[in-house]
Amino acid sequence: MQVKDIVVVTDLSGDQAPARLAVDLASRADAHITGMAPVLEPITPAYLAGPLPADILEQARSASVEVADKALATFNELVRVQGVSGESARFHLVEGAATGLVHRARLSDLTVIGQDKPDSTEPGRATLIEALLFETGVPLMVVPYISRGAFQTKHMMIAWDGSVTASRAVHAALPILPFAEKITVVIVDNGHRYAGEPGADVALYLSRHGLNVSIDHVPAPSGDVAAALLNYISDNGIDMAVMGGYGHSRFREFVVGGATRSMLESMTIPVVMAH
Repeated sequence: MQVKDIVVVTDLSGDQAPARLAVDLASRADAHITGMAPVLEPITPAYLAGPLPADILEQARSASVEVADKALATFNELVRVQGVSGESARFHLVEGAATGLVHRARLSDLTVIGQDKPDSTEPGRATLIEALLFETGVPLMVVPYISRGAFQTKHMMIAWDGSVTASRAVHAALPILPFAEKITVVIVDNGHRYAGEPGADVALYLSRHGLNVSIDHVPAPSGDVAAALLNYISDNGIDMAVMGGYGHSRFREFVVGGATRSMLESMTIPVVMAH
């Protein structure tokens, strides 16, 4: 399957790096792209005795629509300049729920969203990432806030541990992997025992798809898988990573951290995830 339908969540501020990257990918893949901007629905805080006046709520809603439309205007200009097929729409974000976005994303080949920015957190961004990962059945690409917005895949990395989620991530990334000149399957040696030669099976599978694949092992002395992967990314000039999302239960990942959570917080390159 090829990437022919992309959904990207626009940032509400900044230079729209996720949208730039997604439009760049759409241009290379000859894909249709839909930009979607959140409209934050105002709610009355629980500590107030009564609802906010209607005019105050309407002012807040109008301001949110204005911000969303400004983001979509930037997206539409990117689409025009690149000459790709595209459209744009708003979706409502109500107390973290984004039904419209989830429903649209389910009928796409890839969804793209930016990492939450530590110095200018957008309301509901973490919830949106989780919803796109868990509720769509579609691969998710998370773009770091430090990204320049270019789709680069000279050297891609696959984080492999033999798990179901890692397998799903590999299959989900198959339409994107052919863009890479080189693919490295990275296995973090954290004490887990594998049957046979670790990584040989997935490397063979990918080679049958005509991909240039190698295998590398990295140590994790402290048991920190995410740190080992981030160090490998930095040391080897990786442009994009592929990994499974949340290998344990979501509650356990929240409590103990987990490689997924750490990567989302400290990522330096786009990461394609699937669950």
